[in-house]
Amino acid sequence: MENELVKEGDGILCPIAVMIKEGKVLCGYRNYTKDVYKDISVWTLPGGRSQKGETIEEALKREILEEVGITKFKIKDFIGEKPGRKAGSIMLVFHTTTEQDAKLMEPHKFSEWKWVPIPEYIREEKYGHLNPEVQKIIISYLSR
Repeated sequence: MENELVKEGDGILCPIAVMIKEGKVLCGYRNYTKDVYKDISVWTLPGGRSQKGETIEEALKREILEEVGITKFKIKDFIGEKPGRKAGSIMLVFHTTTEQDAKLMEPHKFSEWKWVPIPEYIREEKYGHLNPEVQKIIISYLSR
């Protein structure tokens, strides 16, 4: 896991967090627009693109703070990596835990954040609609 966290960001690597609290996964309803990706609203996880000069760990912390205002969390494990939906991007998926509540920090991007019970997250395809390949590795990990 340490090897993944110290990689330098480049705008292609996109760390995301499977944030767990009390047996629930943090999911946000993201409203994309055509200028960003395409006109679609989908459930996503906290995270996003790394910036040049920051490590993947720094990018993950920055994205979580920007999107949900969580400042205290533990990075427990590296789940895996898969191609992102945008050409050339790579999703780096991490298992994280927190005791803090999420806040809606970017209402212009997200409608809501909610804690979804792990069995519901595994069962409902809507939580992996944006990237089914990433969803497969998350479900496999959570099902262990």
